[in-house]
Amino acid sequence: MSTVPNIARIERSDDIPLLLAQMEKMEVAALLDKHFPTHGNWQGLSLGQLVVVWLAYILSEGDHRLNSVQGWAAGLLMTLDICLKTIGLRELDFSDDRLCMVLNYLGQNDAACEAYESDQNTTTIRVYNMKARRIRIDSTYSERLRCRHRRRPVPIRAQ
Repeated sequence: MSTVPNIARIERSDDIPLLLAQMEKMEVAALLDKHFPTHGNWQGLSLGQLVVVWLAYILSEGDHRLNSVQGWAAGLLMTLDICLKTIGLRELDFSDDRLCMVLNYLGQNDAACEAYESDQNTTTIRVYNMKARRIRIDSTYSERLRCRHRRRPVPIRAQ
């Protein structure tokens, strides 16, 4: 009688699920995929998903280097699989070559960047039309106004 051993994998997820959930709520990956279509031979994670994981790495680790992402992601494959709702995520999906290709895609088309920024702003910035009956100014602002309207001192001339 043989029994299949249970294999447990422990991953330290920290802030990664929170960061990825916030970026999903902001629709970062979907908007990047919409404005920066990739070549037909692109396999694995989409450009938007790859950028989202890279941003999570930058925000979590405080490091923007390309060559560190692959090793970091290797220790979090299960967490990333669950958060990104993917199956079969590989360590090579986060290689520095892939990230370099992402930078090339993002840097080639200024019009696409502007369109992306515009769409991203509509999902993240809210403008309210609030009618104010009273305006209150804090002390630091009123001090700046007072200093601005002060007379300039007259220079004293040496005789």
